[in-house]
Amino acid sequence: MKTLGVHIIMELSGCQADFLDNVEKIKELMIKAAIAANAHIKEAVFHKFNPIGVSGVVVIAESHISIHTWPECGYAAVDIYTCGENTDPWKACDVITEELKAQSVFITQIDRGIPTDNNRFVHTLHTTEEVRGYVESS
Repeated sequence: MKTLGVHIIMELSGCQADFLDNVEKIKELMIKAAIAANAHIKEAVFHKFNPIGVSGVVVIAESHISIHTWPECGYAAVDIYTCGENTDPWKACDVITEELKAQSVFITQIDRGIPTDNNRFVHTLHTTEEVRGYVESS
């Protein structure tokens, strides 16, 4: 099925709190993930919240990779949206999951920009159990 983009939504639990609260480490990780996905980085903007947490986005030519962290919960919410045939968003997923040492990963993949016969675009959803062998840890 032809799509214009793949949007991956990641729920990462059981991550290391000190890593999740370090804006420089999070920025380095997200840039590393974009490079692993073969994306072309345009800009990276990250913010450290007071007293705790980090949010940021890596704008890529192919769309974006973003993160919001809750260190006090060991939780990170990540979006990876890529367009085109030369990027692999799953490589970014692998890097992020490994570096954050997530104990549980829940993923939803949205195939976006699916053309229909009447010049409209739709999307489809796939949950963790359906995509690339990711299975939520118990």
